[in-house]
Amino acid sequence: MTIDMSQFYQVFFEESAEHLANMESLLLGLDLAAPDDDQLNAIFRAAHSIKGGSGTFGFTDMTVVTHVLETLLDRIRKHEIAITSDMVDAFLQAGDVLHDLLDAHQNGGVADEAASLEIRAKLEKLTQDPINTSPPAAAPAEAASVPVAPSTQHIYQIRFAKTSAIFPSEAQLTTLLEDLGNLGKIENQQIGEDAVTLTLTAWAGEAELRDIFSFFLEPDQLTITLGADVAPSSGDEDGYGFFVEPEQLKAAIEDEQGYGFFTDVPPPAAETSAPSASGAAAEVAPGETPHRRATDRAPDTSIRVSVEKVDQMINLVGELVITQAMLAETASRLDPVVNESLLNGLAQLERNTRDLQESVMSVRMMPINFVFSRFPRVVRDLAGKLNKQVQLKTIGEGTELDKGLIEKISDPLTHLVRNSLDHGVEMPDERIAKGKDPQGTITLRAAHQGGNIVIEVADDGAGLDRERILAKAKEKGIPFSDSISDADVWQMIFAPGFSTAAVVTDVSGRGVGMDVVKKNIEGIGGRVDLSSKTGEGSTVTIRLPLTLAILDGLSVAVGDQTYIVPLSFISESLQPKSEDIKEISGQGKVVHVRGEYVPIVALSEVFCIKPRVTNPAEGILVLLEGEGKKVALFVDELLGQHQVVIKSLETNYRRVPGISGATIMGDGRVAMIMDVTAMIKMAQQ
Repeated sequence: MTIDMSQFYQVFFEESAEHLANMESLLLGLDLAAPDDDQLNAIFRAAHSIKGGSGTFGFTDMTVVTHVLETLLDRIRKHEIAITSDMVDAFLQAGDVLHDLLDAHQNGGVADEAASLEIRAKLEKLTQDPINTSPPAAAPAEAASVPVAPSTQHIYQIRFAKTSAIFPSEAQLTTLLEDLGNLGKIENQQIGEDAVTLTLTAWAGEAELRDIFSFFLEPDQLTITLGADVAPSSGDEDGYGFFVEPEQLKAAIEDEQGYGFFTDVPPPAAETSAPSASGAAAEVAPGETPHRRATDRAPDTSIRVSVEKVDQMINLVGELVITQAMLAETASRLDPVVNESLLNGLAQLERNTRDLQESVMSVRMMPINFVFSRFPRVVRDLAGKLNKQVQLKTIGEGTELDKGLIEKISDPLTHLVRNSLDHGVEMPDERIAKGKDPQGTITLRAAHQGGNIVIEVADDGAGLDRERILAKAKEKGIPFSDSISDADVWQMIFAPGFSTAAVVTDVSGRGVGMDVVKKNIEGIGGRVDLSSKTGEGSTVTIRLPLTLAILDGLSVAVGDQTYIVPLSFISESLQPKSEDIKEISGQGKVVHVRGEYVPIVALSEVFCIKPRVTNPAEGILVLLEGEGKKVALFVDELLGQHQVVIKSLETNYRRVPGISGATIMGDGRVAMIMDVTAMIKMAQQ
């Protein structure tokens, strides 16, 4: 029976991407002066796992890169070579090459073969470079009584399980045996139906052997027995031979797994496991290679589910929420005394539906660290290019938000971090002259606030230069008053094509970026605020909804139409007094609210609807904050607060200015969801 290996490709792609991300994170956190052995071993295991998987699935271009990579990593973790900054750079470059190769295999593209050859040559040179070599670490004191010559090899008797579940194809077994052959000389190889036995003479330690097997086997499916050491001067023509001490022979005979290595006694037909605590031995069928049963394995704590399936489930739950709202709307007209049981059942259905909705939505929630984890590399590379000293701090990386938002927020955050590095943090000599630490700091912070997530990108650099921004605005013909506030000045940098960079580089200076950041954030229902203090630094604050599928909103009525206003933009609602409403010639009406005048925007005028109320003092004003400005939205009445399921208007109809989406209300009518930012711009025009 031939198994189609392509069905496992996606799992390999996902796991390899995780290994690469983990490897990069560990490399960036490595202390080159005193590298941690656990970190070095973890980096090696990540590279080795990718090598094993790529070999299994026949992705040889990845295998050859990871083979050279793990060779250098192996020498480093054994303290044969001291790790250097150049090596870390090479490892990161190798990770980039492997990312490209992985992407090519996953999406059917073509990878850059020259980049692969370049990094292999670089890694091989670093592996062989005698300048980087360091004397091996001293042996532990307790092992001093057993001297081992530098040329000592070890002889291992290896036995491992061979089933179709472990090795679906012969190619996988061949790959494993080739990896072993690369370490030393294989003899007495016997491939049975259920198990493989062989003798291996190699320089490698037992831990390294087990690493090779770890991709294929569970620990209890593998038996490695160490024999005597062998030296080339033993007299054997191949330099191999057994030097067995009496104590070793006695231990091997008494050890149930040591059969067949020091004696000529053949192994029994079936192995039996050691007795359990209760004294009963596990039963093994004759001829069957024992390995861990399903009931003995640790239960999996997670499963991989495609995003498409999760989205389908969310859509179905959304339809269920709408259906439940319709039933509740109908039931509200029934006699509560006569239909008490029905109403109680519907109330229970509402609670269960809300719980189900929250549970399903939590499936799509992911920690923002999926985005934050890529920035240590960005900061390291760009700081080196700009000759700046910068450290990155992350706070609240466990904060969760919708996976769709994570994908959309990645590029804006990347630009903001790069902008802070290029324009914000000063050169080391400038910082020293200002009495600052020569090393600047960029801080990424995430937290939940109400129904939103707030992300901050802050730096302790020079801050924004008000006069320079105003000079650039004047040059570009942007109108402004002499009494313009700092907040309005900072908003100018979001104008298309606006840049204060003196020189265009590959980092910045072309005037694209901040306007795109703002459009992208507003496109997913968020908003961007900017604050700065000269000489102390700048902070960009992004506010986003927790999810793109469900919205907390306030339903308002204008004429016979219903609109949903996102709660995140609402500061308060009120019914004003007549004396608080003033009219400014040529600029419309304003309302006086706690010491400031806020312009009134009639929703009926924005969407050309005939209202039921024309006097603001007889209607309701909803105070909104957006685009750094406040406006009072004039509507006929407030209907209530709802959690609504967002439906795409573009998918089902077309794009409508001032509208970000639609939803279905409990009475079956369609309500438009307002795009507050766009609506404010329309009102200003």
